Amino acid sequence: MTSYMDYTSPNTQFTFDLNGNTLFKKDDCNYINLLGIKNLNTLENTSLLDIFLSKSNVVEPHYHQNAAELVYCISGAAVVSLINPFTNELLHFPISPGKVANVPQGWWHYEIATMDCTHLLAIFDAPTPEVILGSDILSKTPANVLAHTYCLNEALVKEALAPVKPQTYIGPPADCCKPPQVAGENMKGTMMTPANMAPVTDNANMSPYMHQPAPQAFGYQPMAVHGYYTQPYTQPYAQPYRQQQNIQAYPVYTNAVHETGIE
Repeated sequence: MTSYMDYTSPNTQFTFDLNGNTLFKKDDCNYINLLGIKNLNTLENTSLLDIFLSKSNVVEPHYHQNAAELVYCISGAAVVSLINPFTNELLHFPISPGKVANVPQGWWHYEIATMDCTHLLAIFDAPTPEVILGSDILSKTPANVLAHTYCLNEALVKEALAPVKPQTYIGPPADCCKPPQVAGENMKGTMMTPANMAPVTDNANMSPYMHQPAPQAFGYQPMAVHGYYTQPYTQPYAQPYRQQQNIQAYPVYTNAVHETGIE
């Protein structure tokens, strides 16, 4: 990357205190501080999030459309989970002090603290990290679209998603009265611990396609989705539904990679 920074300028910045630049705060034990080029103009193609979590708290599912992310564990312990869009596998990587997990650009992922006082450093190869949050996707996609697309009861979809607040960042919400649990056939009702977070390989019905960028917040810059992967979306339950409803099957389309400019 070519630098056009005038290092002789009196406005050149070489230091910054992240403690005064909080992206999101749930409470005194769960918060995220942000450093980007708007805070430190000599950063060039680097930015970071300083993440503090207590046990069972989650950096919500999301993806960064403009950057890869390297998650380094400073203290405590966490599990970094991601979906590989080329294999549709849900993978889990436990990290402890000194260990890292790498999330390629545009991959759906989340982090769960498995110890109190967990401190993570997320480093990005972009001057300003951009993000599309799961809470924004769920709260902004119309319930009738989700119900129609996945053959669900619209009223039940609305009821299930009603508590989802945009820009959750760290979950569960402070007013949640239920303990966090893993949903799934093999892990119903189990607490999220490294022992039961084995890699899941049967995820043919998971799709990497995401929509609707989140609104701008705390310096995060929304933009169009960086790219669409070319694997077709598999729908194992679609055929019985079509037969029942006497609906003609729709063709499956693949999307070419679409590059967008980054300011």
